[in-house]
Parts: sequence; structure tokens; C-alpha cells
Amino acid sequence: MASVDLATSYAALILADDGIEITADKLVALTSAASVEVEPIWAALLAKALEGKNVKELLSNIGAGGGAPVAAGAGGTPAAAAAEAPVEEEKKKEEEKEESDDDMGFGLFD
Repeated sequence: MASVDLATSYAALILADDGIEITADKLVALTSAASVEVEPIWAALLAKALEGKNVKELLSNIGAGGGAPVAAGAGGTPAAAAAEAPVEEEKKKEEEKEESDDDMGFGLFD
């Protein structure tokens, strides 16, 4: 990540920690104080992306991760279906890999 990206991210965290609304002007002011020049468009995009979000809550839930969406009509509990989802994805990836090798004419026993 470039120093400009980090500077705007840190500026947003500083504002969120102090309970101040995250705006493009405030992000530019903080990064300028740190001697990092940020184009106003990038600060505006970050401010727009974080608008209405609780940045502290986002940080505290960063490792929690959500489960995969459950397919309609799947049996069992949603938790069980979410636990099986990574296994199914892995199988699909393996099948796609095998199919792609066959398409090119390469095989293990050719």
C-alpha cells in the first residue's frame, strides 16, 4: 500500500477515534499536516465510502468474517450450511483446475 493510501487511512482512523465526522476536507487537512500530499478526489472517495459507517465497529469486526450465503432449499441449519460452503468451493476449484488441464490436451497419463 502506498504512503498516500496509508496516510488517508490513518487520517480516517484518527478522526473516527476522536468521534469527528470523516470528511474529505478533514482528511486532506490531516494528511497535509503530516506532510503527505493527497489529491482531493481520493480523500473525497474515502470519505464517501466511510459515510454512515462506524469505523470503530468495522475495525473490531475485521477478524470475525461472515459465513458464505446459504443456497435456497439447502437442508440443515444455516450454520451447518455455512460450514460446508468452503469445502464445496474447494471441490469446485479442483474440478475447474482439472477441466482446464483437459481442455489444453495435457493430462497426467497422456
